Amino acid sequence: MEIKSGESAAILGTSGSGKSTLLGLMAGLDTPTSGQVIIDQVALSTLDEDGLAVLRAEKSGFVFQSFHLLPNLTALENVMLPLELQGSRNAQQPATELLSRVGLAERLQHYPNQLSGGEQQRVAIARAFVTRPTIVFADEPTGNLDAETGRMIIELLFAMNRENNTTLIMVTHDESLASQCQRIFVLNNGVIQENAIE
Repeated sequence: MEIKSGESAAILGTSGSGKSTLLGLMAGLDTPTSGQVIIDQVALSTLDEDGLAVLRAEKSGFVFQSFHLLPNLTALENVMLPLELQGSRNAQQPATELLSRVGLAERLQHYPNQLSGGEQQRVAIARAFVTRPTIVFADEPTGNLDAETGRMIIELLFAMNRENNTTLIMVTHDESLASQCQRIFVLNNGVIQENAIE
């Protein structure tokens, strides 16, 4: 499969079909037993663990179904963290701006356990986009949310994709959500098939 810069792509498949595994391979979180993952003309298999960490820090963001926020950090600190890991001296301003952009200007100092599921997912989206990555991987980003909150999260993901020209690769079982992407890949018995959306 090939996804171009700035495109939005959905990976569809039944539960247990390997969608999340495929996403993990693409993001360099897992190592394939065969085949290659190439990002910006760099084969991930040629990078050691440090090289993969640098690539993930500089080029990609990840939105997990279960949010993966650090419980002992505030919303603001969770979003500042990727910038601080990059050595940014002014992580607070872009993190604050992005949290405002996702509607959480009043919740900066709240801890994850003080936020609703939708608010936690918005923090996770802000964290994924704060480094201005070239690719954002989203694994069932609305899976733990009610329908209305899920719609808002999806609108936010697509808005960030458009505004930043970020490649968005999303795993979902929701066909209506997948249909909003420019490309759809269906995982069926370990085989990837593409359904083009015009």
